[in-house]
Amino acid sequence: MNSLIFNPWHHVNHGDESPDILQAVIEIPKGTKAKYELDKTSGMLRLDRVLYTSSYYPANYGLIPKTLGEDHDPLDIVVLSQVELHPMCIVRARVIGVMRMVDNDEADDKIIAVAADDVSVGHLQHVNDLPDYFYNELRQFFEVYKKLERKVVLVDEFQDASVAKEVIMDAIDRYNHEFNSSAGRNEHLQAFARFLAIHGTKRNWVRSV
Repeated sequence: MNSLIFNPWHHVNHGDESPDILQAVIEIPKGTKAKYELDKTSGMLRLDRVLYTSSYYPANYGLIPKTLGEDHDPLDIVVLSQVELHPMCIVRARVIGVMRMVDNDEADDKIIAVAADDVSVGHLQHVNDLPDYFYNELRQFFEVYKKLERKVVLVDEFQDASVAKEVIMDAIDRYNHEFNSSAGRNEHLQAFARFLAIHGTKRNWVRSV
């Protein structure tokens, strides 16, 4: 974590209304097979892979800044909206539940939220308000999207907003312990120094205008 490079994970706040309404950072718009993810060192968006499946992301997908999940990544969030949200867009997301998952033997929870400024999904107050077809579509996507890669993902029942908010607060506490303690800051400054040694100094990152 360093002020030389803007990183949405570290430099965007999760919001004054969290854990009820969060500022989410979109990585993947709904309707795509491209698996984009934030590069944790540079703050850029990286193409991780094109999904090896016939499925497409059924909803906008991203991360909650200044959180750290049990898988050592930012906490994931699924944001429901009538529109495709652009990658790296910041969106106010109202939490309605959580999908508990285990991916590669690690907890990999997905917070479920609706775009707070999209009236078309404003009626969804609880995870149980999701239409049955979308509930099944979302669950089935995450159960099978890695199947052809011979990876097993276990999806538990969806939990309500109160459980989701506990997961979020735990992830915020975990982030603060990891990054805001003296030991955590020193470790990540060393990682950043290694990154600059490979990719160059700040001067190399500034595009001429």
